[in-house]
Amino acid sequence: MPIVCKSPSEIEKMRRSGQIVREVLDATVAIVKPGISTMDLERVAANKIEELGAKPAFKGYYDYPCVLCTSVNQEVVHGIPSKERVLKDGDIVSIDCGVILDGYYGDSAITVPVGGALKPELQKLLDVTEASLYRGIEQARIGNSVGDVGAAVQEHVEAAGFSVVREIVGHGIGTKLHEEPQVPNFGARGHGAKLREGMVIAIEPMVNYGKPETRVLGDKWTAVTADGSFSAHFEHCVAVTKDGPVILTQ
Repeated sequence: MPIVCKSPSEIEKMRRSGQIVREVLDATVAIVKPGISTMDLERVAANKIEELGAKPAFKGYYDYPCVLCTSVNQEVVHGIPSKERVLKDGDIVSIDCGVILDGYYGDSAITVPVGGALKPELQKLLDVTEASLYRGIEQARIGNSVGDVGAAVQEHVEAAGFSVVREIVGHGIGTKLHEEPQVPNFGARGHGAKLREGMVIAIEPMVNYGKPETRVLGDKWTAVTADGSFSAHFEHCVAVTKDGPVILTQ
């Protein structure tokens, strides 16, 4: 599939969908505490998406059953909300949300601690993963490549002693949830698709405390770390513009 560059008016539509994603994530994060279930997060998100006049991007996508992905501890991405999955003090939970508004997609993720008992090494994992996202965003400039984005993420993560997931990557986004190009969170500078004005990419570092390998559980969705270590995930949609990278989901 060809890479689709967006006009300024299309990017503005994507900004509106991105703002809705941010409002949904803010509302969902606000209720995270020990004792609630990931299905409680799902209900808040579903209600907020409806209230804001958007449609969920994930529900029904290849038969995925929910509006959120909620991935706890060793779950990397694509965890399915469940009333049986109750959050505990010291957990971390990644909340990933996508919406459609006026035919354009927004997609963003954040990982947050549960309660006040987070171990310092896990707080470092969250801090490094989020910082690596912004290192990647800084490289989303005309004339750079997706390799520049991935290398910036990888260098920051590995310098901190963590590892970057290889099997799951970021992506282009627009009138489809997943468009070209793929945007790995690793790579070599100067390699891969060149970034052009009007491209919109979802940059989403998935960082493991231990080794980078993952496996998918029997539900055919939930990806977990192969070694059982904790994992964090942050994501923004970013437009490549003549004025530099513009985050559409903040």
